Amino acid sequence: MKDVMIYKNYIGSVHYSTEDEIFFGKIEGINDSISYEGSSVSELKAAF
Repeated sequence: MKDVMIYKNYIGSVHYSTEDEIFFGKIEGINDSISYEGSSVSELKAAF
């Protein structure tokens, strides 16, 4: 996976929805479901 963000040893995926025009992702490698989204890259980073 190449589209990722890393923060304090957490890896988050990065995707873009052309239909909804938002960036979204989820934290990978944990036994829970934590997702985030934003309408810009800076909003996505803040949500992550």
